[in-house]
Amino acid sequence: MYKNEAQTRRDLIDPKLFLRGWTNDLIKVEITPGGSDIVDGKPIKRKGRSDYLLCLEVIKGQPPLPVAVLEAKKEDLIPSFGLQQSQNYMKRFNVPFAFSSNGHLYAEYAQDTQKITDSLSLESFPTPDELRSRFEKIINIQLTSEEAKVLFTRYKGGESIRFYFQDAAIRATLEKIIHGEKRVLLSLATGTGKTFIAKQLLYKLAQAGQVKRALFVCDRDELRQQGITQMQSIFGEDAREVTTRNPQPNAKILIATYQTLNVTTEDKTPEFWKKNFPPGYFSHIIIDECHRSAWKNWSVILKDNPDAIQIGLTATPRIIKGKRNSEDEEITSHNITYFGEPVYEYSITQGQEDGYLAACEVIRRSVDIDQREITREEIEKKSASDPYTGKEVNPGDIEESYTAHNYERKLMLDDRVEAMTEDLFQLLLETGTPHQKTIIFCAGDNHAGQISMGLNNLYQEWCNKNGQTPKEMYAFRCTASEQNPSSKDLIAELKGSNNSHFIATTVELLSTGVDIPNLNNVVFFKYIESPISFYQMVGRGTRIGEPRGSKMMFRIYDYTNATRLFGEPFISRDEPTKTDEGGEPTERPKIVRVGNDQFEVHIQEEGKSILCEENGKEVLIPYEIYKERLATALSEKVENLDQLRNVWVNPPQRKELLFALPGGEGSIRLVRELEEEQECDLYDVLAQLGWGAIPKTRAERASGFSFRNKQWLRDMPQKTQETLVAVASQFNKGGIDQLETDTLFAVQEVQKSGGFPALLGLPQKPDYFINETKLRLLS
Repeated sequence: MYKNEAQTRRDLIDPKLFLRGWTNDLIKVEITPGGSDIVDGKPIKRKGRSDYLLCLEVIKGQPPLPVAVLEAKKEDLIPSFGLQQSQNYMKRFNVPFAFSSNGHLYAEYAQDTQKITDSLSLESFPTPDELRSRFEKIINIQLTSEEAKVLFTRYKGGESIRFYFQDAAIRATLEKIIHGEKRVLLSLATGTGKTFIAKQLLYKLAQAGQVKRALFVCDRDELRQQGITQMQSIFGEDAREVTTRNPQPNAKILIATYQTLNVTTEDKTPEFWKKNFPPGYFSHIIIDECHRSAWKNWSVILKDNPDAIQIGLTATPRIIKGKRNSEDEEITSHNITYFGEPVYEYSITQGQEDGYLAACEVIRRSVDIDQREITREEIEKKSASDPYTGKEVNPGDIEESYTAHNYERKLMLDDRVEAMTEDLFQLLLETGTPHQKTIIFCAGDNHAGQISMGLNNLYQEWCNKNGQTPKEMYAFRCTASEQNPSSKDLIAELKGSNNSHFIATTVELLSTGVDIPNLNNVVFFKYIESPISFYQMVGRGTRIGEPRGSKMMFRIYDYTNATRLFGEPFISRDEPTKTDEGGEPTERPKIVRVGNDQFEVHIQEEGKSILCEENGKEVLIPYEIYKERLATALSEKVENLDQLRNVWVNPPQRKELLFALPGGEGSIRLVRELEEEQECDLYDVLAQLGWGAIPKTRAERASGFSFRNKQWLRDMPQKTQETLVAVASQFNKGGIDQLETDTLFAVQEVQKSGGFPALLGLPQKPDYFINETKLRLLS
């Protein structure tokens, strides 16, 4: 009988690796969240893992350096079966070697050979010294050199505080710096901890004595505050906020916004910058969200510090620019032109696959009035007014025609606002409750105010109808123009309160720099042209909750076809339209308001989609097709329900099946969420997908175990019967995983029934009874 994957690792691969010099301290297993389930109101993490991350010890007592990934497969698979998976991990871990093995032979892909070599004897697997020699040639760095010591510096706070992709990004950056490069670009999806990467990079460089004075610069107050908090957690009083009153000349790490440094577009002569920070002042500069100011004058910061290490952080690096019109074109036109290709990239879909970012369901809606233009002649026949005075509108203020991109900015349509707010409120009710944390992106301040008022009225009606006491500040406008309470206070309430401030209507204020871990929905009532802005707005929803892992998904409600921008190149304009911080043009256009009962507005469903990755590009897949793909892949791996049950009760086979499905285990968990089958084990989700079986909840399966298996149980001793019933009852708590924990027999209920001793002294071994119990639970 062939060994399964776990047995192959334990009995075949581990001993042979050890003989080749790969001791336990040189082998890491990186764990990823893999998403989570909510059981008894608490998040239960489902972890992913890499089989082997092979590392080199260069400095005694310092963390070893990752150089290769090795994927193990069960004995009866060809050695190269896991190589494609290993090559994918190779990029994510920033290592130059990928291996796959079945315990007898191994396959290899390496950057130095640029080819796949198959069916090599595992007894001849490269030793640490052999891989080190090849590794040094590939990266062109002597690991014992003084410059390379920074690669082995421990993380401030310990190795366990970073995620694998953060470590990979930091190593990739340090490798480039060691080579003498001064410009580095990192591209990681919103919500993956770019500020954490920045502070740990500076810490490692400072420990190596390379940081004289560093600047962390951003363009939003929220980003600045986040930077201050992160930097001070490591550098303490050596990290200071730059203000116009205090440029912090004695600090080692300075945190500032462009506005404070006086280097925005409006400041043609950056006097504050020039006065306080002479050329060559900084040894290191980190620009957070470096894409956001691609047309502004912040290039003076870089030009005045040409010898500084300059690191750009962004979620959207590949900006394509049109007409060149600035002497700063070298810097401002194109992140990649200036910084070079990103040394490391980590996308939204990769983060979702690993469980570090929440999965995304897209619900598209179509507003019929948006499909046509409204003419001056048509408006003159209706009750149009000046929104500020209420007086009849001056005919000269009406434009020839308006399209959807002008609606609510130049042409206020009360019927449109009413229809869209009613539709959205109904969708919130259909997906659970109106009390969902939500951000709505609106066309402008006025539009944001109208939307919040409309939703508050709908909410009050719902409360009256259902006998509910209304929560305070249900929907609220949150734009830069807010003064009392300030937008800063409103954002704090949106983030922290569970009993108020549920729906924020905004323009651009909440598009970047605001971390709202438990945000349920992102809504587009605003037309978006820029993929850069779109991805930043979507990024508000990707956080996986507090406590981490408590939120597995969020929804996008798209009324303006904004989600067409998934996977589109990040194209920036030559010059931005001048706007204030609320997104309103500084020269306000004439606005015409058409009141209620003037237009009939209908909203139609455009279907549900899931965000996926295909050929390296993020795409939306219609939900039904998404399920069909899962069902097809499942049927290729499993023939029938009986086989599925046998696979499901075997942990290694179950893991292998889930990994083989498109999107892995996360895709099945997402379907469970969308089908509202959270009380079911994933087995039932698969059984329904593949064979149309009616799903049963964990409670139904656990409670029905005794009467469905009376015949099987009655031939056993009483204590054995009671123990197996108690074991089966644990299925209700966490599904099949709950019956495979090391503490199963330590559970009080199981202990009281007789516990493990009740399974001893019988014709079959204890493993038989547990396995049979699992099978019968799923029957």
